[in-house]
Amino acid sequence: MATTVRRAVLTLPAAPLGPENPLPPLAAPGDVHRPAVPRARDGEELPPAMARRMTWAPLRSLLPVRRRDAYGRHRQRTDLDALVVENDRLRATVLPGLGGRVHSLFHKPSGRELLYSNPVFQPAGFALNGAWFSGGIEWNIGATGHTTLSVAPLHAARVPAPDGGEMLRLWEWERLRDLPFQVDLWLPDGSDFLYVGVRVRNPHHHTAPVYWWSNTAVPEAPGSRVLAPATGAFHFGYERALRRVPVPVWDGADRTYPLNGQRPADYFYDLPDGERRWIASLDAHGHGLAQTSTDLLTGRKLFLWGSGPSGRRWQEWLTEPGTGGYAEIQAGLAPTQLEHVPLHPGGEFAWLEAYGPLAADPARVHGEDWAAACAEAAGRLEAALPRATVDAAYAAWRPYADHEPKETLAAGSGWGALEVERGRLELPGTPFAEGTLGEEQRPWRELLRHGVLREEGPEPGPSLVSAPWRELLESAGPGPYTAYHLGVAQWHAGDRSQAVRSWEQALRYGCAWPALRCLGAADRLDGHPERAADRYAAAVAEARHARVAHPTATALAREAVEALLEAGRAEEADALLAGVHPTARSHGRFRLLRARVLLARGDAAAARAVFDEGFDVDDLREGERALEDVWFAVAERLVAGDGPVTEEVRDRARAEHPLPVRYDFRMGA
Repeated sequence: MATTVRRAVLTLPAAPLGPENPLPPLAAPGDVHRPAVPRARDGEELPPAMARRMTWAPLRSLLPVRRRDAYGRHRQRTDLDALVVENDRLRATVLPGLGGRVHSLFHKPSGRELLYSNPVFQPAGFALNGAWFSGGIEWNIGATGHTTLSVAPLHAARVPAPDGGEMLRLWEWERLRDLPFQVDLWLPDGSDFLYVGVRVRNPHHHTAPVYWWSNTAVPEAPGSRVLAPATGAFHFGYERALRRVPVPVWDGADRTYPLNGQRPADYFYDLPDGERRWIASLDAHGHGLAQTSTDLLTGRKLFLWGSGPSGRRWQEWLTEPGTGGYAEIQAGLAPTQLEHVPLHPGGEFAWLEAYGPLAADPARVHGEDWAAACAEAAGRLEAALPRATVDAAYAAWRPYADHEPKETLAAGSGWGALEVERGRLELPGTPFAEGTLGEEQRPWRELLRHGVLREEGPEPGPSLVSAPWRELLESAGPGPYTAYHLGVAQWHAGDRSQAVRSWEQALRYGCAWPALRCLGAADRLDGHPERAADRYAAAVAEARHARVAHPTATALAREAVEALLEAGRAEEADALLAGVHPTARSHGRFRLLRARVLLARGDAAAARAVFDEGFDVDDLREGERALEDVWFAVAERLVAGDGPVTEEVRDRARAEHPLPVRYDFRMGA
């Protein structure tokens, strides 16, 4: 039975994603995955190439991508479109509408699910642009962190496989770096391993920074061990410092058992040159999943949540009570996840990955002899899937990577089609069809074809910010939204003063609230809180007058309240918060803002009552400290009364008012 590809429906309890945040994200993303300094802890020197890649091409902003922060936590049974890739040994279930995630990899002979397959769909704030969900195998491209495509639809089609069967192709245009990519999945006849061919292309005339990590969630249980052919690793925790550590035992514990760690942490394995690239997670009985690849995919990593309270809290947050935990085994283009790799003009990166079951002698893989444990796993992997077979499968796949799809199964965005038209690009194998262009692309296509950007209505659409689009905006006919979008593109390029001038021009043209909001955001980032507060207050008033849509009004109000608080204008913040739609005001993020407003007004008891009533901040971001910061600020004021907040007061506040488990998401504790 060669690979077959068929449509299916996966029904899960699912939380709503909600609409995109329409406000362009001008701030550089807070990156908990980037080291505070580009060197190892205690001054240890990093390999020179690694150090260079860690400081090269950081994101200026998330533009042109919009944030996804309007999701909730109320789950209902929901049908999700799925594509099933299957042979007589394995069944892979893929979600094309959610980043092409491999939700399940089921091994038929053993009756085992090889992945941690989340029983619910629950977005959380881990992607670069917000919404992300745990479980399965995800394809991370763009920049350090979880891809902005985590919950986005990808194009999908049926294509011929190298062995004469069928292959599932997924592809999209990654917008942070403006790069097309594809992921081809197939199962040869009789194979216990899912083959995955990946290609990232650079169709531009400049070198592009590339980031890729394939991220596999595996079940975590007492006795589970992660093995990789390394005796050392770079440890990276939420203190954002690298530390070179031995493998497997460090600081008195064997860290290859994920539950031996207390805190969430990354371990980037330092694989020797020439060693086969692989990583495996095996349970107490020696059974589990192995991932291997051709040599281009050099990096291997273990992420663990740890057994401490915050890690357990996060795991519960990402699923439902009673669900087992998970760890992540990952594979990337660079030795660590903190690096971007240069891809030259017209070049491409391509490799083959394989995922499948591994069974090994439990006495050996769980023995004290680490070299023997790795040799046992490596030997079993070589017997199940020889390294030469993977290399041969890659060579056989390469000509098929250019084969045109024969049947479309799902559609992604229209942004790739727009870029293909603008650049007059030929991308064999990944057609970005004209029919995928939609309303969001319409004004930009008109700008491309006629030199005029026409948008109507009270709200501008998404901005485009790359140099070619900025040049088209600079030469376009004048107009309110033209000047607004030009300002966004100039801001992204680092020309802040010119961006401000463009937004001021947009304001004169009658683009009121969007320009005022951007000017206010610029003032916040440039350290002018009073002026920012004035502009945000004016933007809210103009938006109400324009009767903008509910998502826009909510997103704008949230930023405006924060700006007013930063300017010390708590009374105005309170009045603005009172004008937010009651449904939005009941959400956790606005409940937290309410507590901040009450504290700023001097009513710490009322602020504490907000916490005591209980709320959940649905869009809490990875590493975000807002909950603990506000909680302890309230506690300090309750202890201090009318007096000053001294170190003694702070110590008493933490002793007398410990952070409740409900609000404890401290990644470093």
